[in-house]
Amino acid sequence: MSARRPRAGGALRVVLGDQCTAGLSALDDLDPAADTVLMAEVQAECTYVRHHPKKIALVLSAMRHFARALEARGVRVAYVRLDDADNTHTLRGEVVRAANRLRPAAIVATEPGEWRVLEDMRGWQDAAGVPVEIRDDTRFVCRLREFRAWARGKRSLRMEFFYRDMRRRTGLLMNGDTPEGGRWNYDAENRKRLPPGIDVPAPPAFAPDAITRDVLALVAARFGDHFGDLDGFAWPVTARDAGRMLDDFITRRLPSFGDWQDAMATGEATLFHSLISTSLNCGLLDPLEACRRAEAAYRAGDAPLNAVEGFIRQIIGWREYVRGIYWLHMPDYATRNGLDATRRLPDFYWTGETRMACLRAVVDQTRAHAYAHHIQRLMVTGNFALLAGLDPDQVDEWYMIVFADAYEWVEMPNTRGMALHADHAVVGSKPYAASGAYINRMSDYCAGCAYDVRQSTGPAACPFNALYWDFIARHADRFAGNPRMAMPVRTWRRMAAAKQRALRERAADFLAAMDAGDAV
Repeated sequence: MSARRPRAGGALRVVLGDQCTAGLSALDDLDPAADTVLMAEVQAECTYVRHHPKKIALVLSAMRHFARALEARGVRVAYVRLDDADNTHTLRGEVVRAANRLRPAAIVATEPGEWRVLEDMRGWQDAAGVPVEIRDDTRFVCRLREFRAWARGKRSLRMEFFYRDMRRRTGLLMNGDTPEGGRWNYDAENRKRLPPGIDVPAPPAFAPDAITRDVLALVAARFGDHFGDLDGFAWPVTARDAGRMLDDFITRRLPSFGDWQDAMATGEATLFHSLISTSLNCGLLDPLEACRRAEAAYRAGDAPLNAVEGFIRQIIGWREYVRGIYWLHMPDYATRNGLDATRRLPDFYWTGETRMACLRAVVDQTRAHAYAHHIQRLMVTGNFALLAGLDPDQVDEWYMIVFADAYEWVEMPNTRGMALHADHAVVGSKPYAASGAYINRMSDYCAGCAYDVRQSTGPAACPFNALYWDFIARHADRFAGNPRMAMPVRTWRRMAAAKQRALRERAADFLAAMDAGDAV
């Protein structure tokens, strides 16, 4: 990358690995004659958790491609590669080193996506001896100060009401003040089981170019012992290819996305999902533009309302909401354990070696692709972690490690909040706890399982069934006053004592075997 020395007094503009966006606020008012953009691949960011190799390769390749695109526009880029001999391997170290060499008048950055990086960024000024300006991340529809204003004074912060505000603000799927179709939410129409024999279009695969091949070799050499397969890397790493992934979704998968967005099927890793979360979260796609493209497909009669509304809700509703929740409640949010869960994460979350077909399928898929869709995350790996009482710290770390789209701002509220109900009911008013019946209804996993989903007790019974009732029993007093949990608590309390005992014994036996490392 360019090493030309700028005039002293220009700005050093720092671009992080998940900020590969031409319109990044840190690049506003950039003067190519005086300013330098710093991008640094550092070991600390690759290993603060042991990221899936595909995640590391995605970010490093996206960074290198973005740096090249900036240089093509005449922007001076100081690019630090992971294998550079003088790499300090920390963001602060590279900022200080660049400031000492370039003598900028100021350092300009866009606010990061993770609390730990913001804490580090706040120390750059003292460390480098240069004023630091941290700008809003304008790639989101809702600024953090706007979210704080929305949340102020509210007793509960439900996503649905935030989402409606975002619809009004953006005008997406609105007819004046009225939502398209007369309803805000079509989620009830998006829970169909996948019919046998349905044609599922394969998503695009983006063959690695020379830049990506170099990155893959580097990642294999340095991080080959991390969880996950590097073979078959095919994620988009440029804005152009991210746009092609979006195009493919809009034309080939969006029409069927709504009906089957909650479905799961053996051997079908992607179904009709958009696969744009990696691109959104590292800055290759504009979220509002993606929503407008989906809305245009609906207006043109090319996609049904339930599909388009569900897609838009995931982006301007859920994605924006969890970011706001994260920054509103950090750093305390990262320590919350509202259900006092302490059990160690079992080894099969890493190995996939379990007789439970659903967990085996999702872990194997995640190892191969660094991807699982939202229901696999919430209602298989997340649901099991909730029912078994797994330690939120360990579950949080697992989700951060294994998924290519995982950044703490989006991962933690989804995991600690939505899946584990550990955040003192900030994100969800009830835990998303379910027995094996839910997984059987929404997937074909149970048909190939060693356990019988129709049984609740005995060694052949689906573990989710006994674990569900054991979970209700453990937390009955806590949930009895929750209107959305009162029915299962009443059902448990009315259950015959012998049946209660058999369910809890089955749960205890299973958990004891799991804790001992026995085959479960």
